[in-house]
Amino acid sequence: MRTATSPFGSRRRSAVALATAAALVAVGAAGCSSSDSPSSAQSGPSASASAVAGVVTIRDPWVKAADEGMTAAFGTLVNDGDTDVTVTGATTDVSSMELHEMAMKDGTMVMRQKQGGIVIKARSTHALEPGGDHLMLMSLTRPVQAGDELTFTLTFADGRTQQLSAVAKPFTGAQESYAPGHGEPMTGMSATPEMSTSPAS
Repeated sequence: MRTATSPFGSRRRSAVALATAAALVAVGAAGCSSSDSPSSAQSGPSASASAVAGVVTIRDPWVKAADEGMTAAFGTLVNDGDTDVTVTGATTDVSSMELHEMAMKDGTMVMRQKQGGIVIKARSTHALEPGGDHLMLMSLTRPVQAGDELTFTLTFADGRTQQLSAVAKPFTGAQESYAPGHGEPMTGMSATPEMSTSPAS
């Protein structure tokens, strides 16, 4: 009886072992397939989201040194993506901030809050400069001296944020007063201001 059933039992065990091994291989292959599939599917949307607000850099960032009150941050925002990007806000630990622009009002150049944010077109740049768009530091909690490095956080229209750093430099071009009051004429600025947009190095 032993010699008759033993080979049969052995053959049965071999068949079961082979079937189990095959099943494990199939499950493993299916597992690889399912994990690969979402990964490749996610790479598309991720790249797209990155293009919307992640491909923004800034060239030559700097802040106008100031002992108190208001000042501003400048530079050139660069959008290397295929989609327009809109900066809707900015923050720093030394002051509350607003996005500002210079505009003509009744023949006079005035500074005011920029409605709708700052748009950087796809594959393009947008200058933040004295006499134009800039990031306004509204009320300094401490002096910003030449050589100080400030960190800013930009907020984009889609809710994403990005940090940048800028060094403070002395600057007297355009003679901006940065006084309180949006839409008020700027001291020392005419309807057609002539100014240097580069800080002292």
